[in-house]
Amino acid sequence: MTRSIVRFVKHRITQHPDADVTFEAECLAYECEWKASPSTDGAAVDIECMSHTGRTGHGSFRRLCTSFALVERAE
Repeated sequence: MTRSIVRFVKHRITQHPDADVTFEAECLAYECEWKASPSTDGAAVDIECMSHTGRTGHGSFRRLCTSFALVERAE
């Protein structure tokens, strides 16, 4: 007979210290393929979106925020 022992181990998740958060955006207007340049500065991406709206009248965007996580055992 085989026996198993299962134990609960606490973990925590944090932003990876060696990776920055990256912000991106893309226009949702039909057939518009405009995309903001990825940046670690979210405000810069927002300004690019507002400039695109000013030039084209397109006002809907998908904004993406990408980060990398680190999971470690909580001691």
